[in-house]
Amino acid sequence: MLKGFLRLQSPLRSTLSLRKVSPRNQHLGIALRYSTATAERKRFYQDVSISQGEGGVFEINLDRRKLKTPGGKLFTAPNEALAIAVATEWDAQRDTLKFYTMHLTTLCNTALDNPTERNKDQMINASLKFLETDTVCYRVEEPPALVELQKNEWDPVLHWIENRYNVNIGSSSSILGPDIPEATKDTFRQHLNSYNFWSLTGLEYVITQLKSVVLTMGIIDRHLSVEQAVLLSRLEEEYQIRRWGNVEWAHDYDMYELRARTAAGALFVHLTSESSTVKRKLLQD
Repeated sequence: MLKGFLRLQSPLRSTLSLRKVSPRNQHLGIALRYSTATAERKRFYQDVSISQGEGGVFEINLDRRKLKTPGGKLFTAPNEALAIAVATEWDAQRDTLKFYTMHLTTLCNTALDNPTERNKDQMINASLKFLETDTVCYRVEEPPALVELQKNEWDPVLHWIENRYNVNIGSSSSILGPDIPEATKDTFRQHLNSYNFWSLTGLEYVITQLKSVVLTMGIIDRHLSVEQAVLLSRLEEEYQIRRWGNVEWAHDYDMYELRARTAAGALFVHLTSESSTVKRKLLQD
């Protein structure tokens, strides 16, 4: 899959930045603060460590200070593996803290503070909306070369997920996308409901990055690698780059950023899953 695209590069995306918002746009401001904030700060600590707190959760210590969330809560991770991963992000920072590179920390903050005050059902509904406009379901009608490319690269993944979950999804060239059967939505709703709140936070994050439920489940189920899923999500852009060229230096940056965010989200899902089988599988891999 994607043999002709593994070496392709992509243009730079615009970077979200923090800004003041009116009460009407408060939720947008919160989302920006917990996602791709560009703020930097001078490193104020020497050592990073973890310790186990009450209830079996794990805390992150910067020197002798306990890490807090943006909402002022004590920063805790549900298990040691995730705590170590977060501590590694903080330890990897140099003279300047680049918060926009600390994706696992951001996801933990989001799960702990729940800034948009949503429950599991609301998160699941938000994720399922991407089915109606899923990246691999919307097809162009021209040019013929791109039509063929989408068919060759996206159809196998679409067939896989339909067989894997015994659902019908389909594809469409209509701007409205395919008509997703209610039975399909119910199947995915039940499946997503099997994840805990933390894992759903990671799932929704990956779905949003790729704009695709199909590609996200492909990663989580280990049918696709992160690299494959990212390239599939950018298939049309890669086609245009291959045909018309790209901006020197910019394409790699965008690709690596999307890979980093997607990989962090997928790792977050696995590390926060309640399934001990998944955890053992990760350790074996």
